Amino acid sequence: MLAALIPNVWFFAAATAVTYVADWYLHQRGSYLINRLGKVRAGLSIRFLLRQLMVILLLARLDLAESPLFYAAVACFLLFYGLQAPHGAMATLIRLRRTMPVVTRNVDLHAVRIPDAPPGALMRRSAEKMLHLDIPAVVGVLIAAGTGENAIGYAGIALTLLLALLYLALLVPYVRRGRLAPPAPAVLKAVDSWLREYQPTVVLYFSGSNESAYQGNMWLETMSRVEGRPLIVMRERGLVPQLAETSVPVICVPAGTHLMNLDLSTVRVCLYPANVGKNIHILRVPTMKHVFIGHGDSDKLASVNPYSKVYDEVWTAGRAGRDRYALADVGIRDEDIVEVGRPQLEPIKSWTGTVKNPIPTVLYAPTWEGWDDNPGNTSLLLAGENIVRRLLNAADPVRIIYKPHPFTGIRSAKAKAVNARIRAMLEKAAAERAAEPRWAKEASSAAAAQSAAKAELARIEARLAQLAATGRPAGDDAEESRLSLADPVREAETVRLRAEWNDAYWRSFGWWEHRTVTGAQPKLYDCFNESDAMVSDISSVVSDFIASGKPYAVTDSAALGTEEFKRQNTAVRAAVILSNGAEELDALLAAVADPAADTLADARRELKTYLLGPDEPTSMEQFNAAVRALAAKAEARNLAVAQRIGGQAVAVPDAEAVTSGVGTGDPQAAVEADATADPDAPEADAAEGEAKAALSEGTSSVR
Repeated sequence: MLAALIPNVWFFAAATAVTYVADWYLHQRGSYLINRLGKVRAGLSIRFLLRQLMVILLLARLDLAESPLFYAAVACFLLFYGLQAPHGAMATLIRLRRTMPVVTRNVDLHAVRIPDAPPGALMRRSAEKMLHLDIPAVVGVLIAAGTGENAIGYAGIALTLLLALLYLALLVPYVRRGRLAPPAPAVLKAVDSWLREYQPTVVLYFSGSNESAYQGNMWLETMSRVEGRPLIVMRERGLVPQLAETSVPVICVPAGTHLMNLDLSTVRVCLYPANVGKNIHILRVPTMKHVFIGHGDSDKLASVNPYSKVYDEVWTAGRAGRDRYALADVGIRDEDIVEVGRPQLEPIKSWTGTVKNPIPTVLYAPTWEGWDDNPGNTSLLLAGENIVRRLLNAADPVRIIYKPHPFTGIRSAKAKAVNARIRAMLEKAAAERAAEPRWAKEASSAAAAQSAAKAELARIEARLAQLAATGRPAGDDAEESRLSLADPVREAETVRLRAEWNDAYWRSFGWWEHRTVTGAQPKLYDCFNESDAMVSDISSVVSDFIASGKPYAVTDSAALGTEEFKRQNTAVRAAVILSNGAEELDALLAAVADPAADTLADARRELKTYLLGPDEPTSMEQFNAAVRALAAKAEARNLAVAQRIGGQAVAVPDAEAVTSGVGTGDPQAAVEADATADPDAPEADAAEGEAKAALSEGTSSVR
C-alpha cells in the first residue's frame, strides 16, 4: 500500500514479491498464523484480492486511471475473481463426492466401482494454485506501468485468464458421475457383504486425536497373532495414514450412525486401547463382550479410570494391575479383571549384565505434561534439564538418547520450551564431543562403516516407500481403500526391512554420539534395546522397561519423598528414586558400570513378575486364552437371550383383547392393546419402545 501511495513501481514489485513468498512459505510450513489470519477476516482469497486492489491503486496514482491498461486490469481481476467461484464449487464437489463413508485397508470392495482419484496436481491445495494464477497479470501490469509497454500487460492479463479457464476445463471431467466415488449406501452395502463373508470375531476399536496413533499401533502385532478373525475399527480418517503396516483388515467409520448399522453380529470380543467418548457407539452392542486393554501399564490415574466400569472385563498385564484397581476402589470388580501379560513386549531384549558399548547409554524418556499442572505428571519441567546436565557432566563418559513423549508441549508452552532447550543441550554436547581428540579418533575409524550404514538406510527407506505405495502418489482415501489389500509377500518383506532399518540406523552414527529420537522410527522398544539404563517418569514406559531387567531411575517430581513415592507407585519399587536436582543419578550409573553395585537387581526381577506376569505361559498364550474364554461367555449369553426370546409366544391379540385393553401374555400384544386404547398416551409409546427393543435384541442374538 505504501508503495502504491508513493507511487513507486519497483518498490511495489519488490513488496509484492515478498507477500507472495511469505504466503507460500506459511502454507508450506502449515503455520498456525494462516488459521489466525482467517479468523480476523484476512483469509487466503481476501489477501490476494487486496493485493490486486493495490495494483489498481498503483495505476491510479500513476495517472493511468484513464488508460486502456487500467480498464483491462480491472476487467481481468473481476473476471478472475468470478472464475474462482466455479473453480471452488467443482473442487469442493469432487472432494465431497470422492469421500466415502468408510476408509478401509485390507478389505476387498470389488462389489463397488471406485475410480482413480483426480491428479494431485489439480486437487492438492487447489485454492492456492488457482489464486496464484494471477501472477502473470500482476507481473505484466507492473512491467507495463514501469516501462510503458502496454502489450506486456495485456499479455500477462490474457495468460492469467487463459490459465484460469484451463484449470476449470481440467476439473470438468472429474465432476462426471463416473469419476466420483460410489454413493454411501452402495459402499456400506459392500462393506456389510464383506463383513458377512469374513465374519470377524475379535475387534480392536480405536478412536483418538492425531497424536494418539501410537496407542493403536502398539496393538497391531498382537492383533495379527490373535486367535480368530481380527478386525480393526477406527473412527478418525486422519489416523488411518498413521496406522503402521498391518495385514489385519481395517475399517474406519467416522459417522456414528454408519458404525451402528454395520453388521458386526459375528464379533464376540471388542478390545479398547483408550477411554474415549466415541466408544459408546459400539459399547451399546450386547452381542459382543467389551474389554479395556489400555495402551500401557502404569501407576497413573488413567490406569484406574472409573470409566472402566462400562466394560465387561479389564485386562491387565500382571497382579499389579488388579491390586491397583482394588486400592483405587473405583467400582471395578475383582472377578472382572483378567491378567494377560503384555504381548507387545516380546521385542524387548533382556539385560546381559554388561554395557552394550564401551561407554554406557542412558535413555531419558520423560512422559508429557498431562492435562493439569500436577508437578508429578512429568520430570521434564522441574528436573529434565538437571537430569541431562548431570549425565553430560558425569565422571565417566555417558551417551544420552533422549526420546520425549509425542504429546510433549501440546498443552504447556513451558514444557515445549524445556524440550527445545534439552534438544539444544544435546546438540551442543554432541558437537563438543565430536571435537575432542578421543572421539574424533573414534569417528575417523568408524567413518566408512557409518557411511555404508547411511547408504543402506537410504536403500531400505526407498524400498519401504515402494512397498507402502500401493496406489499413485496422488491417490485419495477412496483410491487407497480400493488398492490397499493384504499381501503376505509384501508384508513379510516389510517386516524384514524394518528390522534391517533399525540395525542400520544405530550403526549410522557413533555409539558415543548423543541422540534425540522423535517420530515413529526407531520405536521406543528399539531405544530400550540400545540403552543400558533409563530415566523416566510414572508412565507405562517404566513398566515396559522393567521387562528388560536393566537398571532404571524414576523422578519424584512432586517431592513426595522416597518412601511415600514407592508406596504410591508400584513400578518404582525397584528404581533409583531421583529428586528434581537429580543428585542420585550416580547410583544409577554405578549399577550400570558394576554388577556388584547393582543392589536392586533382585527387586527388579520380582517386580517384573508382579507387574507384567509370569514368563510362562507366554503373554500371547495368556492373551489368546482370555479371548477364547470371553468369546465363550458372549456365545453363552447370546444363546440364553435367544432361548428366552424364542420361548415367548408372539401372538396377534384378538379384537376383544384390543378393545378391552386386556393383554394376552405377549408384550407386543399388550403394547398394541394399550396403544389402541389411547394412541396419544406417553405410557403407550414407552411400553412399545421397550417391547420392540427387547424383541430386536433377541432377533439380533439369534442372527
